[in-house]
Amino acid sequence: MDARTRTQDPDTRDPGCRLSDLVDAADELRAIRRHLHANPELSFDEVATSELVATRLSEWGYEVTRKVGGHGVVGTLTVGSGTRSVAVRADMDALPIVEENAFAHASRVPGRMHACGHDGHTTMLLGAARQLAKTRKFSGTVHLVFQPAEEAGDNSGAQRMIADGLFERFPCDAIFGLHNHPGVAAGTFLFGSGPFMSASDTAKIVVHGRGGHAARPHLAVDPIMIAGSLIMALQTVVSRNIDPTQTAVVTVGTVHAGIAANVIPESATLELSIRSFDAAVRERMQHRITELVTGHVQAYGGTVEIDYRRGYPVVVNSPAETEFARRVAEELVGPERVVAPFGPVTGSEDFAYYLERKPGCFLRLGNGEDCPMLHNAKYDFDDANLTVGAAFWTRLVERFLAQG
Repeated sequence: MDARTRTQDPDTRDPGCRLSDLVDAADELRAIRRHLHANPELSFDEVATSELVATRLSEWGYEVTRKVGGHGVVGTLTVGSGTRSVAVRADMDALPIVEENAFAHASRVPGRMHACGHDGHTTMLLGAARQLAKTRKFSGTVHLVFQPAEEAGDNSGAQRMIADGLFERFPCDAIFGLHNHPGVAAGTFLFGSGPFMSASDTAKIVVHGRGGHAARPHLAVDPIMIAGSLIMALQTVVSRNIDPTQTAVVTVGTVHAGIAANVIPESATLELSIRSFDAAVRERMQHRITELVTGHVQAYGGTVEIDYRRGYPVVVNSPAETEFARRVAEELVGPERVVAPFGPVTGSEDFAYYLERKPGCFLRLGNGEDCPMLHNAKYDFDDANLTVGAAFWTRLVERFLAQG
C-alpha cells in the first residue's frame, strides 16, 4: 500500500466533520447563496462574485490570491507540518437566461441567471472554508479554487487558470469538484470512476443553395429542403456508425433559414452539439459527420461550409480518488444516499482539464427529484444542499490531510 492510499483510508481516521457541525452556518450560507443568485455575473465578468469570495476567505484567515486566470480566486490554508496538499474547486459564473422565477431572490439583472447552480457550488465551498478555518482538523495544505467562466465553452476558466500557473503556484496531490444534479433526491451523492462526463464538440454547418421563387423550385437549389433531409441523416451517425455499447449524442440545436414563405433562400445554417466518452468515438464522430454532411449536400446540388470545433474533453475520474470520495460521502450521509457507480453523464465540464493534469474526482449531488433541469429558466439550487456540500468538502479535506 503506497503512501497516498494509506493517508486516504477514511475508516482508520478521526471521524471528521458531521452534518450537525454545519447547522449553525445554515442561515449565513443561505443568505450568501441567495445574494449570489440575485446578482448573477456571466463568464469573464465575475467581478463582484470573486470579491465576495476573496473577502470572506480573508476574514477567515486564508491566504488569498486574486485574478488567477481572470477573476479566479484561490484561498490557501496550511495547518500543521503535513506535506500533502489538496485542491477543491467551485465555479462562479451564471448564464445568459431570463429567469422566470418570482421568489424574492430571483435575478435582479435582466437576461442573466444562475440556472446551473454555480451560486450553490460557490456557497458550499465557502461553507467548507469557514468550517476548515474554524476547526483546523488537518495537517497539510488546502487550496480552495473558485473558478470563473466554466460556461464559456471555449478558452474557459479552467484553461485560463491552468495557463496562469494554477498547479505550479498552488501544487496539489489531487483535485476534487462537484455539480448539482436535478432529478435525484437532494443530498444524494453520485459517483463514477473513469469516463464520467462527456466531451463536448460543436459544428456549424452552412448549406449554400441557389435562391429563387417559391413557385419555381426547379430553377433553384433549396437549402431548406437540404437542411431538413440532413437533420434526419445526421441521426444515423450514432445509430449506424458507433458501436452500440458506446455512448454518443448528436443534437441539432439551431436551424436558421429564410425570411418569407414565398422565397427560397440562398442558405440555411445548422448548429450541432456532439457528445462522446471515448477518444476513438470522438474521432469517428467528427469524420463521419464531416463526410456525411459534405456528400449529402453535394448530392442535392448544394455546397457546404463546416466549422467543426473541439470543446471540453471527457471528464475522467481516477479510481483511487473516486473511491476515497465515495467512502467519505458514505460516512457522512450513509450508503443509502450514495449511488456508485452512476453515469455516464452526457453533460460536459471544463473540470476535465484539471483531471488531465492531476488525479481527482468530479462527482454529482442530487438537487431534488422535481427540480427543473439545468439551464432552465425556472431552475433554483436547493438550499438544503448547502450544509451537506459544505460538510462533505470539510470532511474530505480532513480525511485527505489526516494527521498521523
